[in-house]
Amino acid sequence: MKFSGYTLISSFTPFHCIPLKKPRRLPLDINFKTASKIRRLSTYNQKQQNHCKAEMVVAKYPPPLFSVAPMMEWTDVHYRTLARLISKHAWLYTEMLAAETIVYQEANLDRFLAFPPEQHPIVLQIGGNNLDNIAKATKLANAYNYDEINFNCGCPSPRVAGHGCFGVRLMLDPKFVGEAMSVIAANTDVPVSVKCRIGVDDHDSYNELCDFIYKVSALSPTRHFIIHSRKALLNGISPADNRKIPPLKYEYFFALLRDFPDLKFTINGGINCVDEVSFVMGVNIPICLCYLYLYANAALKAGAHGVMVGRAAYHNPWNVLGHVDTAIYGTPASNLTRRQILEKYQVYGDAILGTYGNDRPNVRDVIKPILGFFYFEPGNSLWKRKADAAFLRCKTVKSFFEEALVAIPDRVLDSTITEAPIGREDLFANVEGILPPPYETREEELVYA
Repeated sequence: MKFSGYTLISSFTPFHCIPLKKPRRLPLDINFKTASKIRRLSTYNQKQQNHCKAEMVVAKYPPPLFSVAPMMEWTDVHYRTLARLISKHAWLYTEMLAAETIVYQEANLDRFLAFPPEQHPIVLQIGGNNLDNIAKATKLANAYNYDEINFNCGCPSPRVAGHGCFGVRLMLDPKFVGEAMSVIAANTDVPVSVKCRIGVDDHDSYNELCDFIYKVSALSPTRHFIIHSRKALLNGISPADNRKIPPLKYEYFFALLRDFPDLKFTINGGINCVDEVSFVMGVNIPICLCYLYLYANAALKAGAHGVMVGRAAYHNPWNVLGHVDTAIYGTPASNLTRRQILEKYQVYGDAILGTYGNDRPNVRDVIKPILGFFYFEPGNSLWKRKADAAFLRCKTVKSFFEEALVAIPDRVLDSTITEAPIGREDLFANVEGILPPPYETREEELVYA
C-alpha cells in the first residue's frame, strides 16, 4: 500500500539483538594540538550547520514543545497514525531502531522506516555503538525524510544496555557519543538530538551528568538533549522497574537549564497530562485559556524548552493528546468526536491489513493502539472483553468495530474533547530550593585519553 511515495510498514516486529562490533574510534595518531584545532573548527562549522537545520525545521513546523516518547513495540506506525488523528502538532518519535537493523535490512527498509506523510513532524530514534553502521544507517534513513534524528542513550533494557552495549550504557562513554553525534550530523540534513537519563548506577552525581552534556555538546553539533529525570540501574532490574524505582530528580533538569543556557532541554519522566506540561514550562494558569501558547512561549526562556510524555500518551491517547493542539499550541479545537476519529482510523486500518505479507499486520496489530481509547469511560471494561473475543473472529477493522464498539455508549462515542484533567501543581514545587551547585566546565575533560 502506498501513501504519497511511502510504503506503510510495521515497525511493530520484535527487536532482534544483533552482536555488535567493537566500537570504532576516530583516528588519534596525529599531533594533539593540531587535532584539537581541527576538532574545534570542525565542531564550530557543524554547530553552525546544525543551527541552520534546526531553524529550517522550526520554520516548517511548530517547535517541539510537546512530544510523544519513543517506546519499543508501542510507538509503531499504527500508533503514530492514531496519535496524528488526535493531535496535528505533537512531535512523534519512532520506536528505537538499532543501526545494525537498518544496515542489514537495506533491501527491506520500508518495513522499518516508511510512514505516511501525515505523521510529520516525526523523529527517527536510532541506537548503536558502531560508528560505521551509525553512519550507514543515517544515510539510508535520509530517503524517508524524517524531521530529526535522535540518538538513544537512555534505554536500560538488558538486551540493549546489556548484551547490545548501547542505550544508557553509552552515558559512561560521552566521548564516543560525541563522535557518534558528529557522524550522524555529517550524514544527514536534519537536526540531531540525544535522549539520555540523568545517570547510570553509581555514576549519578550532577557533575557527572554535566560532564556528559558538556563533552557531547563540545565534541559534536548536538544542541538538544531530552532528559529522562531518573537514573538507570543496570543490575538486572526490568525496564518497567527502571521507570519506577530510581527516584525522579527534576532538580537536575532545572540545573541543566541554568548551567547550559546555549543548549535546549526537553524534560521526560513522571509527567502525565497536559496540565503538568504547562506547569513545567512555567505556566500556572487555567489550561483552557486560548492564550496559553503565548504564555508558554514566553515562559520557555526561563523553563523547559519542551516536554516529552510517554506511557500516559499511549494508555490514554484521547485525554492526553486531545488537549495538546489547543492548550500547548493555541490552535482552535478540531471538535472531532471519538466516533469520527475511529472512522478515519478504520479506513487506514483496513487498507493496511496484510500488506507486509504473512498476514501482517493483522487486526490485533492495528487495534492495539486503540485499546486505551476509552480509558476511564463507561463501558471501557466491557469494550476490552469484547475486543479479546473479536480478535479471534474478525478479519477486518470494520467488523471488529461493529462487534466491539457496542460496549461503548453513544454519548461517549459522540463526545468531543472535554476539559483537560487537572495536573499535580506540586510536581515541581520547591525545585529551585534544591538545585545542585553550579557546574564548572573543565576543558581538560575534552582531551582524548
